[in-house]
Amino acid sequence: MNARKPPSKAVATPRKAAKSASVKTAATAKDRVKEFTEFRKRMNERILEHDNQVVRRFFALDTQTYRDGALNLKTKELLGLVASLVLRCDDCISYHIAQCREAGVNRDEFFEAFSVGLVVGGSIVIPHLRRAVDFLDRHEAMPA
Repeated sequence: MNARKPPSKAVATPRKAAKSASVKTAATAKDRVKEFTEFRKRMNERILEHDNQVVRRFFALDTQTYRDGALNLKTKELLGLVASLVLRCDDCISYHIAQCREAGVNRDEFFEAFSVGLVVGGSIVIPHLRRAVDFLDRHEAMPA
């Protein structure tokens, strides 16, 4: 019979564990936001490389839709966020969260928009709401 004891591992203190988790969370947050942003940019470029006027016109229409007009950019991005929640499109939700942050939407405004999306879309929106709040948390954790 083998009586050797396995080597003991150093036990992390709760404070060290919390600090380590916080650093990992911030790194993960930055990575998730960066990964989403880079993928979107890269794929949009790839899509627009192809000479397809329907795709190009749709992308241009999307860009024009979110310009200031009778409704300002902030309001339009919040509308886009609510529509994305109701349609349950996680990529669109993440995109509009990032755009809303750039437009100056604060956390209370986000949660009011989330509540509209939830009421309009119903309980099926809840998993997307969870991911939306997670993406918002990650976006907010990134250094300015």
